[in-house]
Amino acid sequence: MRLAIYTGIILAGGYTCLTPALAADPTGDWRVADGVANIRVAQCNGSMWGAVAWEKTAGGRDEYNPDVSKKNRPTLGMAILIDMKKTAGADQWEGQVYNAKDGQLYSSTITPVGADQLEIKGCVLGFLCGGETWTRVGPPIPLSPANAMAKGALKTTGAAPKAAATPAAAAPAPTTAAPKSAAAAKPGQKGAADPVGDICLLPEIAGFAH
Repeated sequence: MRLAIYTGIILAGGYTCLTPALAADPTGDWRVADGVANIRVAQCNGSMWGAVAWEKTAGGRDEYNPDVSKKNRPTLGMAILIDMKKTAGADQWEGQVYNAKDGQLYSSTITPVGADQLEIKGCVLGFLCGGETWTRVGPPIPLSPANAMAKGALKTTGAAPKAAATPAAAAPAPTTAAPKSAAAAKPGQKGAADPVGDICLLPEIAGFAH
């Protein structure tokens, strides 16, 4: 079974490679296999989260969600990777993935493969597992003021202390601009504004109850 996750594409001109030191960092913008949207992955409150950061076809709605109150919510900015925790002793994170094509949650893992690929696997009740590989289109995202304050965040992800020690260089307030690390996430149009910005500030993620 192939996980047909609602995800997509960003045209990040000039982005070609990363250093080997970043190989195990799952944060950043990722293009999924079918190229219909882009998922932005960031560390929020000590966990990895992923949200739709751009759609190839604008105006998508979560129409297959079994919760009637959510059927009309925009898919742009919607959480796809949910509360993923670091696996001890491995470059892997475990949590849930939301599949907007059937409105269901699946147990899932994300595993960086080299510096520019992210392997996504999901299973239903521990079997019928499937997955796909996403391709990096944006650089890793440093800790922002929104998530650097989360207790144990550095310990959970092993992020470089330098990133957390310089909050002034991290993402600006959400009412003014998107984080610098997300600057490549533009919908194929030079100079276009980033409609999502720091995903840790999205209500669905910021308000998540642990």
